[in-house]
Amino acid sequence: MSDLLEIKNLSIGFRNSSGYDYKVVKNISFTLKKGEILGIVGESGSGKSVTALSILGLLPYPKAFHDRESSIKFNGEELIANPEIRKFRGGNIGMVFQEPMSSLNPLHKVGQQIAETIILHQNLSPRRAKAKAVQLLRLTGIANPKAKYDAYPHELSGGQRQRVMIAMAIANKPDILIADEPTTALDVTIAAQIIDLLLKLKKELNMSVIFISHDLNIVRRIADRILVMKSGKIIEQGLCSDIFRNPKERYTKSLIFASNVLKEKNNYKNDFILQAKDLTVKYPLKKSFWGKVREYLYAVNHISIKIKAGKTLGIVGESGSGKTTLGMALAGLNCFDGNVYYKGQDIRSLNNKELHKKIQIVFQDPYNSLNPRMNIAEIIAEGIYVHFKKMNKNRILQKIANVLHEVGLRDDILDKYPHEFSGGQRQRIAIARALVVEPEILILDEPTSALDVTIAAQILKLLQKIQKDRGLAYLFITHDMQAIKAMADDIAVLKDGKIVELNTASKILEHPQKTYTQNLIKAANIRKRPFLKRRKNEQN
Repeated sequence: MSDLLEIKNLSIGFRNSSGYDYKVVKNISFTLKKGEILGIVGESGSGKSVTALSILGLLPYPKAFHDRESSIKFNGEELIANPEIRKFRGGNIGMVFQEPMSSLNPLHKVGQQIAETIILHQNLSPRRAKAKAVQLLRLTGIANPKAKYDAYPHELSGGQRQRVMIAMAIANKPDILIADEPTTALDVTIAAQIIDLLLKLKKELNMSVIFISHDLNIVRRIADRILVMKSGKIIEQGLCSDIFRNPKERYTKSLIFASNVLKEKNNYKNDFILQAKDLTVKYPLKKSFWGKVREYLYAVNHISIKIKAGKTLGIVGESGSGKTTLGMALAGLNCFDGNVYYKGQDIRSLNNKELHKKIQIVFQDPYNSLNPRMNIAEIIAEGIYVHFKKMNKNRILQKIANVLHEVGLRDDILDKYPHEFSGGQRQRIAIARALVVEPEILILDEPTSALDVTIAAQILKLLQKIQKDRGLAYLFITHDMQAIKAMADDIAVLKDGKIVELNTASKILEHPQKTYTQNLIKAANIRKRPFLKRRKNEQN
């Protein structure tokens, strides 16, 4: 195969307002061959996305800059500082971004946005461009494409929006498709569908693909070759099979095995600390002229569960299955029908202050859950002021220091603000804020989904240690079956607000009874897919 894209000695730097230059990508070189899928992996900040953006000249020049030796050639033509770079964008090279909701224009119908790039590069009439856009929506697997053509981005699911982005990127049959973290924001089953779709399109359109991710086990499913980036450098590259059989660098090994966090056993009593009976959360959908509700949406539909002290109940399911709504109801933050009992006492009989001390929540996105106007001392101390009013200042500071040490942070960060920390550090701060009031139950709502795979593994190990030391009960909400494997003693599988399967973790993961559960586990088991057999077939 010939080299379609050739990158030599690429360095990328940025200038700040003070005139200080700093480099984020440092003298990297690699090639992309015709018909090849190249995986680029590494943690956030490793330089993956800026490398991809530089190919299409999408960096904020002149604040961004390249060294004189830097070169990006497509079919032998230099792209850096090319005055005709726009003809390559969306034409020869298409791009799919990580978060489709941010990439699609919310004011325009999705079909019109696809048709726009067709008209621009192929000079077709609006009528023919619309017909081709509908055809592309059908090709990417969107049901009822004619109707979806007239839909706005907010009317589509995350998986559908990502398919629209892919349709837009392949509209002009590009030679190269750059997919920048296209599965990160998606459920595991939808992510597997997107990967299968990219493989199908690559074969049908004979495209080359650059697939960017922080999860090496996802890249394993799709890539022919892999580049591993760290701190702006390529530290290892090679065939996918070689990287997994014999990784040379310690960092590569840590990425490969980051999701292998093992469940630890504890010996706490099996007393039930929280129980729900026929728990239902519903929202009005339709009302009569007189305001009487005629139809409800059942976000949680007659669910009964039990959580044991010192144990973890995992709640899994796709987006919209009712996981978070269930967690909010158990914490007394949603109106509900049915009953919830804390140590045998109906939570409606408890005052909110007492209940919220016993049950704390750690949210999915730590950046949005921490007040940006408060420093770390104020964020953590807020709960102390509510629940320990008689505690003096010295004891408060000592309590804050102790909980920070417990989550692996130093107490010299108290004067800093949330934006000064990494995602993993912010999540540790959010956990510390929950622990400081001495709860007995933690509701963990997707606590690792916004984190790199290696950082997520660290958070899971931290949560295991905290549970072992404190004897806390966890309600662990996620769509990540690897995280569930590391944390859960029992698992409840949710779909459309109902429990479709409830059993011990070992029985659910090893012998799932329901088709829906089987599909979730199959989609998550990327590591177990026969990629070596696929490589052999391709070589033949």
